Amino acid sequence: MTKRIFLAIFAVTATTVLLSAILLPILLVPYLQADTLSYVLPLLILIPLLLILLAAPLALLTAKKITNPLRQIQKPSGNPPAAYQELSPLFRRLAEQKEQLAAKDAELQRRKNEFETATNHMSEGLILLDENATVLSINRSGTKLLRTDFSCVGNSIFQLQDSAQMHKLFEDARHGEHAESTVVLDEQEYRVSVGPTMEANRVVGINLLITDITEEEKAEKLRQEFTANVSHELKTPLHTISGCAELLAGGMVKTEDVPHFSERIYTEAKRMITLVEDIIKLSHLDEGVSDMQRESVDLYTLANASIQSLSQVAQEAGVKLTLRGTSAPVYGIRQLLSLIIFNLCENAIKYNKKNGRVDVTVQNTDVSVILTVKDTGIGIPKGEQERIFERFYRVDKSHSKALGGTGLGLSIVKHSAKVHRAKIDLQSTPGVGTTVTVQFPK
Repeated sequence: MTKRIFLAIFAVTATTVLLSAILLPILLVPYLQADTLSYVLPLLILIPLLLILLAAPLALLTAKKITNPLRQIQKPSGNPPAAYQELSPLFRRLAEQKEQLAAKDAELQRRKNEFETATNHMSEGLILLDENATVLSINRSGTKLLRTDFSCVGNSIFQLQDSAQMHKLFEDARHGEHAESTVVLDEQEYRVSVGPTMEANRVVGINLLITDITEEEKAEKLRQEFTANVSHELKTPLHTISGCAELLAGGMVKTEDVPHFSERIYTEAKRMITLVEDIIKLSHLDEGVSDMQRESVDLYTLANASIQSLSQVAQEAGVKLTLRGTSAPVYGIRQLLSLIIFNLCENAIKYNKKNGRVDVTVQNTDVSVILTVKDTGIGIPKGEQERIFERFYRVDKSHSKALGGTGLGLSIVKHSAKVHRAKIDLQSTPGVGTTVTVQFPK
């Protein structure tokens, strides 16, 4: 401001002096003699130049004298400078408005901070758009889900996600409708919900909420598969029991065949009971194990008990079952730890060869307790190894059913290990055998 006022004053002064320097010789020349003119003319040129040079500091002083009080007006405190006492009412009003604006600014900043704190801790992505699909605001989860950063603010949402589904959602919102759709990005599934922001019956903005539903969809798919598998697994023995019972009830079975049919009914009923018990165990694990007591359990003692209970099964299968190791205390749930050992050993016996071996080892190290179950069985193909812990998954379905497997044993092992934060490692070679290692943290 001082510079502009200085230049204005200096320009006016210099122009005045120059005009005077031009007009004065013109007016004086007719009245001066020739010898006088040669003496006076240089003075008429020199004096205006000196005046112009003198005008510069004077213009600067004048500009500062004008602007100094104005600077005080820019920071009103309620009292005007001495040069402007007549502006006292204006200064007081400006001071009041300044305080009001400062209070509103602080309130807006507080609300902005609260909004950012709340939205940045959301797992969902929240994006605010204007009516032209320009990003006005985006939270931290939104940047992660859309693989971008906060520099996207001010750009079109379609630069981040240019799909037909997104365009349709945006158009629905522009017409004042709430809409929702599932969008797939990089093999991840997201639920995208949009809603319009209305003002005077006009859409002035759009709220876009993105939720990662990949795990939710996987869980739903697993539930559907589980339901279908349970229905199938129960239907087969039920049909067998129903058919055998119908033949017996109708007197269509020879007397010498009655024990055979009774045995079939007993076997299938026992299979159903085992299946239901395994389903109940898995359901319990899914719901949580807060009602199950944790205690210090010796894993070696539990392994020894499981081997003793399976010794008859191993003998009938022609498999040698051995245990090596030392006492190894684990803080956990006795029932679940026992299920891990029993199911791994039972599987190793079932899917073994005649005259095969199952070697169980319990190691107690400084950082963990390691359970290893190694067999010389049929092995598992490489492509199947990642799936054998899924519910009802069987590598050889016909062989598994013939052995009475429910397809839930290894799934119970996986969930029980997860409860104890244990890591499972599986190494297997078809025709050579399988080694399963469970490492429990201390």
